[in-house]
Amino acid sequence: MQIRNIKSVAAVGMLALGLAAAGVSGAASLPGEGVTVQPLKSSIAEETFQTLLVMRALERLGYDVKPIKEIEYAAGHVALANADATFMADHWDPLHIDFYQRAGGDAKLYREGVLSPGALQGYLIDKKTADAHGINNVGQLKDPKIAKLFDANGDGKADLAGCNPGWGCEKVIEHHLTAYGVRDTVVHNQGSYSAIIADTITRYKKGEPVFYYTWTPYWVSGVLVPNKDVVWLQVPFSALPGERKDVDTKLPDGSNYGFQANNQRIVANRKFVEDNPAAGKLFSIMRVSSNDISAQNLRMRDGEKSAADIERHADLWIKANQKQFDAWIAEAMAAAKK
Repeated sequence: MQIRNIKSVAAVGMLALGLAAAGVSGAASLPGEGVTVQPLKSSIAEETFQTLLVMRALERLGYDVKPIKEIEYAAGHVALANADATFMADHWDPLHIDFYQRAGGDAKLYREGVLSPGALQGYLIDKKTADAHGINNVGQLKDPKIAKLFDANGDGKADLAGCNPGWGCEKVIEHHLTAYGVRDTVVHNQGSYSAIIADTITRYKKGEPVFYYTWTPYWVSGVLVPNKDVVWLQVPFSALPGERKDVDTKLPDGSNYGFQANNQRIVANRKFVEDNPAAGKLFSIMRVSSNDISAQNLRMRDGEKSAADIERHADLWIKANQKQFDAWIAEAMAAAKK
C-alpha cells in the first residue's frame, strides 16, 4: 500500500492560542498529549481544507498531528481499519459504503455525525444545447443524433467528462451506461478529473456543447452555474451497483440525478476513538457547510492553491467561526473527563 506525504506548513502558535481560548491552564491537562494522529486524504486537492480544520481542532486538544498522507479511498479505509492511519475527513456516505464494509465496517471503523451534509452528484450539460434540443434526461442520449451533439473528438459519440478510477463514482457511472442503454453512444472519459474538467470548461467558453459529471460541494458549480450556464440531467430510473441496487435515488423534490444525496463524514480507526473519547466526540460534532467548502475550493481554482494558501484559508475559517470552533473543543474536552 503506497501512501504519499503532502507537505504541511506548521501551525505556529495555534496550540498556545487554543489553550488560552479553551481556558486550559497547562498542557498536561490536554487529552491528546503524547498521542500521535495520522490524517489521510485522497488525491483530490480540494479535500485538504476540511482535513486541515479537523487537524487544527485535534491540535487544540493536544494531539501530535502529523502531516497529511495521500491515499485513494479504498486503500485509505483499509489503512484506517489496520491502524496505519487515524482519520479521513471525506468519507462519502453512502457512496463509499462498499469501501467501509470491505475494510471491516463498524467493527474496525468509526463514523458518527456529519461533517458536511447534502452533497449532490450527477450529470450536467450546457443550458444552450439543453434548451435548443429539449434535452433533460440521460436516456435521451440513446439517440445517436442527440449523443453526437456532445462529440468532442469526431467519433460520433457523446464525450462524458467522468470520474477517476478509485473514487467510487466511476462504478456508478459505468453501471448507468448499461442500465440506461447509452453505452454504445456515450464514452466515459476518465483520467485526471482536474484536467478533463478544465478542458470541458474551455470548450464551454468557446460555445461548444459539454457533458460532464460533477459533485457538490466543489468549485465547478461556481464556474459553470447550474440553471444559468448548465442544467442537471435527470435519469430514467434509479439504478445503483452492488449493495445499493434497490435504493431509490430520488431527491425530496422529486428530481432524480442517478446518485444518492451524500453526507461527508469523518471516518476513523475505531480503537483510536475508543481510547480517545475527546477525539471521538470531536469527530461526531464538527460541521462545515457545503457553501463554505465550495467557496474555498473556488479560491483554489482561482490560483490560491499552495499549501500555505490552504492553511491560511483554514485558519481564516476558524477565526470567522471561532465561537463554534471553541464550543467543539470544550465539548470534546468534557467527553475526555467522563
